[in-house]
Amino acid sequence: MKSEFDRLVELLLGANLFLEEAIEILEKGMIQGALDRCGGKQTAASKRLGIHRNTLQRKMVEYGLGNGRSRSRRKPVAREAPPRKRKPGAA
Repeated sequence: MKSEFDRLVELLLGANLFLEEAIEILEKGMIQGALDRCGGKQTAASKRLGIHRNTLQRKMVEYGLGNGRSRSRRKPVAREAPPRKRKPGAA
C-alpha cells in the first residue's frame, strides 16, 4: 500500500501539480469511491470517510459530485420584526 501511494506521489509531482490540486484529485476520488461503495448513501459514505455529513455535502457541491445539496436550500429568513418603540428620554 505504501509503495503504491509513493508511486502516486511521484506521478503527481511529475505532473507539476500544486499541492491543492493533488489534494482535490485525491479528495474527489475518495468521495466518489465512498459514495459508489455505499450506494449513494451520504450518511454511510461520510462515516466511511470519517467526516461529518455536512462536510461531505459541501465537498460534493464544491466538486460537482452526485446530488450534493446546495446552500440555496436553507430555511427562509424570518420576516422582519416590527420597529421597536423607543423609551422616553432615550437619545
